[in-house]
Amino acid sequence: MSAIKISDGIIKDEILVIGVATKSGKGALQLESGELALDSKALISTLNDLGATGKADEVTLVPGTSTRLIAVTGLGKASTVYSDETLRRAAGAAARALAGNSSATFSLPAKHVSAVKAIAEGAALGSYLFDQFRSSTKAAQKSPLKNINIYSSQIKGADAKVLTESAQTISKYTTLVRDLINTPPSHLTPDSFSKIITDAIKEAGGAALGLRVTVLNESQLRSKGYGGIIAVGQGSANPPRLVHVSYTPKGAKALKKYAFVGKGITFDTGGLALKPAQGMEAMKSDMSGAAAVCAAAIAIAVLKLPVAIDAWAPLAENMVSDSATRPSDIITMYGGKTIEVLNPDAEGRLVLGDALVRAQEEGDLDGIIDVATLTGAQVVALGKRTSAVMTNDENFSQHFLAMAERSGESFWPMPLPQELRASLDSPVADMANIGDRMGGMLVAGLFLKEFIADTLPWLHLDIAGPAYNEGVAHGYTPVGGTGIALRTLVTLAEDVSD
Repeated sequence: MSAIKISDGIIKDEILVIGVATKSGKGALQLESGELALDSKALISTLNDLGATGKADEVTLVPGTSTRLIAVTGLGKASTVYSDETLRRAAGAAARALAGNSSATFSLPAKHVSAVKAIAEGAALGSYLFDQFRSSTKAAQKSPLKNINIYSSQIKGADAKVLTESAQTISKYTTLVRDLINTPPSHLTPDSFSKIITDAIKEAGGAALGLRVTVLNESQLRSKGYGGIIAVGQGSANPPRLVHVSYTPKGAKALKKYAFVGKGITFDTGGLALKPAQGMEAMKSDMSGAAAVCAAAIAIAVLKLPVAIDAWAPLAENMVSDSATRPSDIITMYGGKTIEVLNPDAEGRLVLGDALVRAQEEGDLDGIIDVATLTGAQVVALGKRTSAVMTNDENFSQHFLAMAERSGESFWPMPLPQELRASLDSPVADMANIGDRMGGMLVAGLFLKEFIADTLPWLHLDIAGPAYNEGVAHGYTPVGGTGIALRTLVTLAEDVSD
């Protein structure tokens, strides 16, 4: 993990990162070096010679004067004030381009403290490498930046320490989420996922921070009636688990109490509704929601935020075998609702239904949020970089969306049309697990809504596309697991204490 510091003293790093933007309508470049005064004319001349455009994600390396190298990162169109997310992405792009170097100083146009934090987060999030399973090619991988210095006079002393600790915490637990997603299913099973989270809680401080973890095994799940989790996991040689991470603030009253529930399918073949071979390898990411909620709970504890959190991760491997759930089987969910399983590949909603009911038994919740790579329909509707939000409480949704914008994560509100609910009716059970194909993302949300008390504010986050980047790296986002939702969940908890 990269170390972050903030200072405005003499630059000792060999690399300086600054910004460049395009002047609207002119195509000319505008240097953006924050609080540092540089020879703009000479640098812009060099950038023009090198064909720099100032576009986002473009990083141009030029020889430095007082530093060995200057990395010029694109900010897009020139502005008097750049958004935090623009700066976060520009810093991340620069950090990715500087892999193989030890340290760099980032001097970008941050005019507010939130912008300084965004730069620190972007640089740290862009400094990511997953090489756990390399052997002969491991030495050829370029190591990410070890030291990140943010050049700014806006924040010093104790305030700077709080900001850097927050950025490092976000980076550390986003890395945990990404690593879990990127780990192959041969190594990440429901049991090993549980152990990794348990170890992460111990490493963070465990009970001393107010953190506890409990894990239900397959025998306990069966005896306690978790029919959804059992039905999804019963076809696999790797039995299911239910992880519960709880955080209660130490020495302070919890101002809010939230439950986070994350879909944890460690691999999804589709079961007896077998998926096509093409693209199935990405189904190792089907536990992204579970990873996000568990890591977010730990991050909130590490930051000592005065918010109580119960994170639930229903974990199963959806496999094909003679014991797998069959189309038309009827199962009894935790809480008693019966479900006709018309499609075993609509399994995420089954494990979530169990966990949502269990989460509400803790009581006194101010809100409940589920996070899931739930439907391909989400990708069709919103693409691969924007997640969906569905809700039974518009105020809760609007607040969450404001926190998402602050954190830099892209979410978009989607409806839950009541006319689609009838498509989930079953002639032989309380409900079927699939309904109308058109509007499939919304139908899945309506299914989950059936497990939520009417008076409890609830959000359903469908992160199917944004959770796993199968394209090219961009900004601070690597190829593979992205860690989407963690930052917004932590920001939601931070907002309570502001």
